[in-house]
Amino acid sequence: MPTFAPVDEQLTYLKKGSAEIIREADLRAKLEKSRTTGKPLRVKLGMDPTAPDLHLGHTVVLRKLKHFQDLGHTAIFLIGDFTGMIGDPTGRSVTRPPLTREQIEQNAETYKAQVFKILDPAKTVVDFNRRWFGPMSSDEFVRLAARYTVSQLLEREDFHKRFQDEKPISVHELLYPLVQGYDSVALEADVELGGTDQKFNLLVGRELQRSYGQESQVVLTTPILEGLDGVQKMSKSLGNAIGIHEPPLEMYGKIMSISDEMMWRYYELLTDVQVAEIEKMKTGTHPMQAKKDLARRIVADFHSAEAATKAGEDWAKQFQKRGVPDEVEEVTIEAADGQMRLDKLLARVGLADSISDAVRKVKQKSVRLDGNLQTDPTGVIEFAQPVTLQVGRRIKRVRTA
Repeated sequence: MPTFAPVDEQLTYLKKGSAEIIREADLRAKLEKSRTTGKPLRVKLGMDPTAPDLHLGHTVVLRKLKHFQDLGHTAIFLIGDFTGMIGDPTGRSVTRPPLTREQIEQNAETYKAQVFKILDPAKTVVDFNRRWFGPMSSDEFVRLAARYTVSQLLEREDFHKRFQDEKPISVHELLYPLVQGYDSVALEADVELGGTDQKFNLLVGRELQRSYGQESQVVLTTPILEGLDGVQKMSKSLGNAIGIHEPPLEMYGKIMSISDEMMWRYYELLTDVQVAEIEKMKTGTHPMQAKKDLARRIVADFHSAEAATKAGEDWAKQFQKRGVPDEVEEVTIEAADGQMRLDKLLARVGLADSISDAVRKVKQKSVRLDGNLQTDPTGVIEFAQPVTLQVGRRIKRVRTA
């Protein structure tokens, strides 16, 4: 029979980095029962495979699932291969185009590989909600829809706003919270995790479980992680994200670029360091050293301890000693007469999204050529020999064919 830590100890660990627990008294009761019976809680986290790659913002709630796993409970990672075809309307002002079955399957495979950088694959239950929705009859689906009212669904903020603004709400979007909620019924979840933006959907799961004669799950939400700008939600589309597949040096450098204040939030949400230890670091560790330790921890999580050490050494050489790392990506291009304008070169080698973006980067004084700051985006670069281009924390060595 499994042995669980004292309930107060478990709660302290689980509350770290949590936004809200509905209800904490229920969670305590479930943990006490689990400790008495030796039966682990069934803890569910569902994600729709709507994009192929995850960034650190996605890992906040994944890490909370890991915390339950660390304590000996059953971690269920549910891939929404059925709900993904509907499209979660959370936070959207327009209808999301449904993904194709092929897109869902491709993304689901990459999700499985990525989540095991955090979760223990030997102790994680991976499931797909098509397993119960696929064989569900139309009669059963209608009976599910009968358990919730339109007025209840319109209490959801984004639905309510779109309704007031006379913007379309498709029927399949109204079904989404019901479908997600039924996942908890099918899995008999004791706890469901999600970001704060998922609160409505998670609460629907509580109500549906009661409707189906089950004990209601506890809802635990985690904060939405701010991106590198420290203001807006981490998002690839906003250009403020750190992808978990990014190279070690790039990931390390991005973490070193965040503010000292944001660093502590990253410690809380992106590491397993206990709150008491974080508080000690705030007063007893120099901010630069604390940030290096944070960068090393995060890079090690998604690559390896060796890669994290090497990234730290290269970052120090690159930015503290103004040197160039030992390993730099090399790019070979074709250039008329062995020369090219700087703005076009930056766009060509992928250090800028476009020529106009390259101009902005030069004006922001973030571009160096062979270590020298560049101020003229239209300056012509001669390729008598390979040149080293640096934009922010990204470096490439460029040569001509």
